[in-house]
Amino acid sequence: MFIKQANTKTKHSGFTLIELLIVMVILGLLASLVAPEMFSKVDSSQRKTAVAQMQMLQTALSAHRLDTGTYPADLNGLRQSDNTRWDGPYLPKNVPLDPWGNAYVYRFPGSGEIQPYDLFSYGADGREGGEELNADIFVE
Repeated sequence: MFIKQANTKTKHSGFTLIELLIVMVILGLLASLVAPEMFSKVDSSQRKTAVAQMQMLQTALSAHRLDTGTYPADLNGLRQSDNTRWDGPYLPKNVPLDPWGNAYVYRFPGSGEIQPYDLFSYGADGREGGEELNADIFVE
């Protein structure tokens, strides 16, 4: 007869505290390398969004001028007007805010350097001037 002995060694599955700490340090290092690169992509995409929205506004302004013979006094003139030659609305929705939640700056008549109107965004800080992310955004 064979007698089966009870296994005196028990196996515990799982990770030790040291192993978990090492994994957390590695993840932290990876995040510190990847996060700045990802945040710079967010910033550049916001600037690209502002440019695309201003190009859309320029198209709407051109359509307004073709119908009425002049540019509107403000951007709300793209949505409603009392002009008898107005054939809008020239925007499907209300005038959008820039990606930072500020209104686009529109002046008619403008400085006349590129267009007869000025259309731009003050950038991330919402104030005139600035550098890098806070720089004003113009579209030709």
